Amino acid sequence: MKPNQLMEHFEILAEKLGLRIIQGKGDFNGGGCIIRQDKVIVLNKMKPIEQRLRILAHEFSIMDLEGIFVVPVLREYINQHAVIIPGIK
Repeated sequence: MKPNQLMEHFEILAEKLGLRIIQGKGDFNGGGCIIRQDKVIVLNKMKPIEQRLRILAHEFSIMDLEGIFVVPVLREYINQHAVIIPGIK
């Protein structure tokens, strides 16, 4: 699947979960945060799309996606790019 298609699937998944994906420019890599009690994932749109997709995969890999339909190719991408941190999940 093309990177832009994966990005679209991530955006749909974020919407299902009530998350916002914000893309901006600056001196940062990106990641999850809370802004005014809203969960958001911030991405640097100046970074390559592959890096932005890996950040999204990491952020979604630490969320509870049980009971949420995730397009199989996206679920596989999330699982392949999940960062394993001892003691978490």
